Amino acid sequence: MLILLPPSEGKAARGTSATRRLSFPELDSPREKVLDALVALCRTETAQAVLGLSAGQAGEIARNRELAAARALPVAELYTGVLYDHLGLATLSPAARRRADRRIVVFSGLWGLLRPADRVPPYRLSMGVRLPPMGGLTAFWRPAITAALEPAKGLVVDLRSATYAAAWQPGERSVAVRVLREAAGTRTVVSHMAKATRGVVARALVETPERPRTAQELAEVLTGLLGGLPGGHGHRVELGGRPRRGGSWTLDVIVEE
Repeated sequence: MLILLPPSEGKAARGTSATRRLSFPELDSPREKVLDALVALCRTETAQAVLGLSAGQAGEIARNRELAAARALPVAELYTGVLYDHLGLATLSPAARRRADRRIVVFSGLWGLLRPADRVPPYRLSMGVRLPPMGGLTAFWRPAITAALEPAKGLVVDLRSATYAAAWQPGERSVAVRVLREAAGTRTVVSHMAKATRGVVARALVETPERPRTAQELAEVLTGLLGGLPGGHGHRVELGGRPRRGGSWTLDVIVEE
């Protein structure tokens, strides 16, 4: 089973070690190209506009300029924000942490794919950026990411945002998880709550030794694992109908208020 996650714009302020470690070595060549292009961009006056940063985020540009020699830290400690706060990699048991290292794949505009045990420096680069000279990073990364992940076996649980989901479409073996809030019979999508719930789902799936192999088994496992969402909310898990040929399944986690 693979659990696909987006990165977070929020990151640790600095690394702690000169040692870097990256899984998926087949991505090393495109990684070097993106890294070189990002450092070069951040030496120009256009960096803020290209990266979509505000004036108050100018420090991110300076940090990107120093990436080649920057100190690294584990991916499990790198990302902050709502999803990663609720995933809580640092508080997992040793067994759950080992499962997280095997199951979780984080998509990254700079590194392509990361595992929790990888070690990289803090950076700022969204997959949605058009980075000179390669252009859109989603299209740039798609062939290499597809080649790296297509051989993987088993169910794919997709918790990515749309920008990162476009970099690889796993097809019929994948289940895209949506989060909806239900109040007075009406269902809506709330971004902040959706991120929190995706973190809860990811944590549940690395805490259990169970390995669901089908969308139906995933729905059953999550129904049993999710014993109530943070804040006392109730929940339901609903699996959508069989997808069209080549499409992914959809699983809704419905937070009731």
